[in-house]
Amino acid sequence: MKLRRSGRLVDMTHYLLERPHQLIPLTFFADRYESAKSSISEDLAIIKQTFEQQGIGTIKTLPGAAGGVQYIPKMSKQEAEEIVTYLCEQLSRPDRLLPGGYLYMTDILGDPRIVNKIGRLYASIFADRPVDVVMTIATKGIPLAYAVAHFLYVPVVIVRHDNKVTEGSMVSINYVSGSSKRIQTMVLAKRSLAEGANVLIIDDFMKAGGTVNGMVNLLNEFNAKLSGIGVLVESEETKERLVDEYISLVKLSSVDVKEKQITVKAGNYIHFME
Repeated sequence: MKLRRSGRLVDMTHYLLERPHQLIPLTFFADRYESAKSSISEDLAIIKQTFEQQGIGTIKTLPGAAGGVQYIPKMSKQEAEEIVTYLCEQLSRPDRLLPGGYLYMTDILGDPRIVNKIGRLYASIFADRPVDVVMTIATKGIPLAYAVAHFLYVPVVIVRHDNKVTEGSMVSINYVSGSSKRIQTMVLAKRSLAEGANVLIIDDFMKAGGTVNGMVNLLNEFNAKLSGIGVLVESEETKERLVDEYISLVKLSSVDVKEKQITVKAGNYIHFME
């Protein structure tokens, strides 16, 4: 289709935003708009400048016959701080306190506007790491995992606590829950994860890290590689942490059940922002 520059810019921007991290040859856009590669390059330069100015991300160009362009989602420190500040304000509300020191987060995890922002934030942090798959455990971490996977343009695999006949053959391991110290089981379908895959683990809440550590150990059964760990909320009061390297957005510092007071602050994510 033959379009003027204004039309090309709109259509090209939409196409790139829908396909983050996908390598798209210049010839594809040249054929799509019946335009010269030089014109497409100029269009991409305009889009790149606008993306970077508005904190949307950047356009990465790979030269050569097998090269092309990629849209890399990014988030500014200012926007990240605004999101985390909002999360801290919401999670510090006394009515969120649940037995065992947990927080009610279903409303946040069920709001696509918030979850998508969190997904783009984590995608920005892990943008330069090799990621083939986002892994989470059923059930509350699933919305987060899909949001992150969307901005990284990779699939999601879900670890479960019980076998599903619709999943086929399963790989099962036992792990020790970090908080309760009980032995539990997690399973993953053999077809879910390719051997040698680079895996990003995403979870909604971490106390001692037993569940996350179990997922890390599960990767060994597939000869998969750990690309990183992202946690929405971590509990600071845990005496013994089973996981050392992770990136958290929010830190639950203290919980006073009697007074119904919750102290929440920003996590360690800021150290990983460019």
